[in-house]
Amino acid sequence: MTGMTSDTDRPRIVIVGGGAGGLVLATKLGHRLGRRGRARITLIDSSLTHVWKPLLHEIAAGTLASHDDIVNYLSQAKSHHFRFVHGRMDGLDRAARRVGLAPILDPEGRELVARRWIPYDTLVIAVGSVSNDFGIPGVREHCIYLDDHQQAERLQQRLLHDFVRAQIQTAPLREGQLHIAIVGAGATGVELAAELHKASRQLVDYGLDQIDPGHDIKLTLLEAAATVLPALPERLQEATEAKLRELGIEVLTGEQVSEVTEHAIHTKSGRVIPAENKVWCAGIRAPDFLKDLDGLETNRINQLVVDQHLRTTRDENVFALGDCASCPWPGAERPVPPRAQAAHQEATTLAGALVRRLAGQSLPTFRYKDHGSLISLSYSAVGNLMGNLFGSLMIEGLLARAAYLSLYRRHQLAINGLGWVILASLARLLARGTQPRLKLH
Repeated sequence: MTGMTSDTDRPRIVIVGGGAGGLVLATKLGHRLGRRGRARITLIDSSLTHVWKPLLHEIAAGTLASHDDIVNYLSQAKSHHFRFVHGRMDGLDRAARRVGLAPILDPEGRELVARRWIPYDTLVIAVGSVSNDFGIPGVREHCIYLDDHQQAERLQQRLLHDFVRAQIQTAPLREGQLHIAIVGAGATGVELAAELHKASRQLVDYGLDQIDPGHDIKLTLLEAAATVLPALPERLQEATEAKLRELGIEVLTGEQVSEVTEHAIHTKSGRVIPAENKVWCAGIRAPDFLKDLDGLETNRINQLVVDQHLRTTRDENVFALGDCASCPWPGAERPVPPRAQAAHQEATTLAGALVRRLAGQSLPTFRYKDHGSLISLSYSAVGNLMGNLFGSLMIEGLLARAAYLSLYRRHQLAINGLGWVILASLARLLARGTQPRLKLH
């Protein structure tokens, strides 16, 4: 057809990482550029499926089955006019403008797909973050992380098996056998603690009647800072800690972990917390391969340093967003925080910026707008909403819970549209009476 651009002549926009920011960006660019043949959009991810990361604490507790809200990248790519490549980035050749992907191995270690190079004209790195163990002895060996839904499912399976074992054993429970210790009282740690409290009570209701929830099950939340949620407003910290203690969750602040062993957590103050299940939520860093990635500038936690256009400081053809990027926040003492709302805003801004870039226009400046923080406490929620109308407004209970759920609906709207969200919500409502409240397998 006259006027059509061949596939090889189209500008190549490659996005590495299909998390909250990367998937939204690929979907938006697919509609704005891919559908019209103005650019070839490629999304690369080491997984075949996407789960919104703020839901991982619910998957870990078994209160949400991961397949209920999973997005298949191949299906998403077909429906939204971009291309998906399965692979894990481990290198970059900026001179040749190509991304290196590690070989894909089967469970036995046999090579299924050889090492590959994916060419680009514009590259966006959105690989998120991983847990930071700060080099503390025993963390890697004895703690479970919540970096992805596979790890969340592993924790759910482990806890389910532990409860079933405790139900049928004839010997008394060991010290710490049903004790769950969570290190890190940021949003993930706090939400996980509350969700596990709810899930453990529900498990007992499903017939595990040899377990006394008030006596046999113990949840401890440790935080090195003086308060829970140290990065959030004081009022939110106080309300959250009060609700956690009301649930019977042990909250230990000002306790820095010095070592983790198979059966306990040790702190610098000399405290020993017996626990056979230990979850590490104490900090994040960008993946190690980003450090010194073909000369790109990174900070002490491996984040790519970007300017206010989300462009890396040493290459105008490489951009970064989300948790793996350190983006300036004018007027604040720190960079843009690693939150889902930040990744969403960055993806939305960059979608428009890359369209303008192809047209030879100047790039817009990214301006992060903090809309507040919402913390799910399973049965309820607390949070503060920020905006021009009310300033900072503290909310709790059902209103906060509704606001928290709306954040996920916004993510679903961005990647699937209104029609899909309505149908999915109706399907979930209809299935509610036919499915158990908890994943029991």
